[in-house]
Amino acid sequence: MVAYSADVQPADFYLYDRASKKLTHLFAGRPELSKYTLAPMKPVVIKSRDGLDLVCYLTLPVGVELKNLPMVLQVHGGPWARDDWGYQPYTQWLANRGYAVLSVNYRGSTGFGKKFLHAGDREWAGKMHDDLVDAVNWAVNEGVADPKRVAIFGGSYGGYAALVGATFTPDLFACAVDIVGPSNLITLIKSIPPYWAPALKMFTMRLGDPVKDEEFLKARSPLFKADRIKIPMLIAQGANDPHVKQAESEQIGPANRRAGKPGA
Repeated sequence: MVAYSADVQPADFYLYDRASKKLTHLFAGRPELSKYTLAPMKPVVIKSRDGLDLVCYLTLPVGVELKNLPMVLQVHGGPWARDDWGYQPYTQWLANRGYAVLSVNYRGSTGFGKKFLHAGDREWAGKMHDDLVDAVNWAVNEGVADPKRVAIFGGSYGGYAALVGATFTPDLFACAVDIVGPSNLITLIKSIPPYWAPALKMFTMRLGDPVKDEEFLKARSPLFKADRIKIPMLIAQGANDPHVKQAESEQIGPANRRAGKPGA
């Protein structure tokens, strides 16, 4: 069995006969997309303010003028994971609706060596967020993105980054979409499920210790800056999420309302 895919090609499946060296098409993974022109994903390297090379992927909508576009900054989860070149459903869905999409492998992402990985240690809402800001500024300076129409969107760590965008840099984004993003790093670490216990040391090393570093973690938690939110937000949360508990999403809304924000 052989699967073939690309940035503008969802997976196609084939049967390869070794003896005859014949390739037979079996089926398309998403045949309904064959009638659409998908948007190419372009790799770009953006320099961070302190000199790191950030491998990013820019996807531009097809059939529109490619300047001053509304843009979605799509932040991958993990954060110890990475964005890849290839077919991405969310990316294509957004590009189909006229948005530029920028995916950023910020420091702490995997696949770029240990130095790059550990450059993200204790940098949640710090230099990791600076990398995202630098990527947005690059897109604006390149004339791709309209600075007044940039959204931040992601799940897990990406959801946390969306909350950070709404609280730490409230003037940069027009709106934010947070999917299962932690709002309080202290409760995040304390709620790690038992079967994740072996990873607890990694979390405390890369985020901070909820006992020894309580004030530091509070300073990096969007919950305690909810009064700074002034943009529309969409928060999505699974009730049975075993890691990012429902309370992480539920507590940010009331905190915003206590701050007297209109429409919160």
